[in-house]
Amino acid sequence: MDGDAPVIAPELQVSRWFNTTEPITLPSLRGRVVLLHAFQMLCPACVSHGLPQAQRVHRLFPREQVAVVGLHTVFEHHAAMGPDALAAFIHEYRWPFPIGVDLPAPQGGVPTTMGQLALRGTPSLVLLDREGAVRMHHFGAVDDLALGAVIGQLLAEPA
Repeated sequence: MDGDAPVIAPELQVSRWFNTTEPITLPSLRGRVVLLHAFQMLCPACVSHGLPQAQRVHRLFPREQVAVVGLHTVFEHHAAMGPDALAAFIHEYRWPFPIGVDLPAPQGGVPTTMGQLALRGTPSLVLLDREGAVRMHHFGAVDDLALGAVIGQLLAEPA
């Protein structure tokens, strides 16, 4: 968390969802802390650290208090990371939380949600408070204990 005033996160721009029967919207998650994990399936740090960490948060915190959402945001190697490959990747690793495919930018380049959230790359973690405000925005690996402490702080805030 930083000293800047919290900003409400922009809505996710997703072309397809996995592990959910209904599209996820950030307003539908109000009242819960939201961990948004932006990844690419060919990103080594995402596979070794970011996604397993998101899975641990999904497993350890009550779903009615903390929502975990994956965002597959492809800004390189587009041909190798299509929806069929992603579906196999999700199945093979058994990622249990909802995962959305970030909408490609109209002119190519940085995908839509990635650009709106000003993400620098993958893995990236965005933590939203119960009102949908961005309270943590981090590029790279985050220590589990540090992340758990921030989630605990956000859960302790009045609803």
